[in-house]
Amino acid sequence: MSWVNRSSAHLKCRVFVDFDGTIAVEDTTDLLLERFALAEWQAIEADWTAGRIGSRECMVRQIDLVRATPEAMDAFIGAIEIDPAFPRFVEVCRRLGHELTVVSDGLDRTVGAVLQRNGLDLAFRANRLAWTGGDRWRLSFPHARSDCAALAGNCKCQFAEAARYSARIVVGDGRSDFCIAERADLVLSKGALTRHCAENALPHVAFNGFDHAIGILEGWLAAKGGERRAEADASRRPINGNG
Repeated sequence: MSWVNRSSAHLKCRVFVDFDGTIAVEDTTDLLLERFALAEWQAIEADWTAGRIGSRECMVRQIDLVRATPEAMDAFIGAIEIDPAFPRFVEVCRRLGHELTVVSDGLDRTVGAVLQRNGLDLAFRANRLAWTGGDRWRLSFPHARSDCAALAGNCKCQFAEAARYSARIVVGDGRSDFCIAERADLVLSKGALTRHCAENALPHVAFNGFDHAIGILEGWLAAKGGERRAEADASRRPINGNG
């Protein structure tokens, strides 16, 4: 039974969903590096984990170490699995009139191909992976910002700032989601993002898959609908018994 009622459906949300480790079952960029990159990528990863470099520098240096033909790259991408309940989460958002955008600090070639293979026609924002010939690749950042607090390749905060909906919901799992989570009305979180939200008193609910996320979303919308009805009722009450 759906918790969403007519009043809560009037609340229109912008939903931002991370890709790696959230939609995709695993971190696909790490899997790609493990499969195709020279061993030095791990030392670069350690620098990023320790906070010595931002994700933008980290990924440029790591992608420069990848050795894969386009055919090998696409075969790898073709084996990536997503959370099987994610398409239903998308359908719930669309049915209720909420706009969903995939925001990833991963690779556009991966995100676009995986969404298309699963029949998901969704807007997405990710870093641009370009083949430069042979088995070499170059990374660029069409969504980078010089003032990005996380020095991420894809500064997710800009999309939340541009949102003109009643509420902003973020679904994610890692460091690239920290900043946008601070601009959200609700965060559905996993892993490091859950710890970040708890430490910073951000409104969040931990989830363990999109089946769970659907129930959380519907429950939150129902509660918001109740709040809106209470506010509407209060505004119609006579003042001092007159009216």
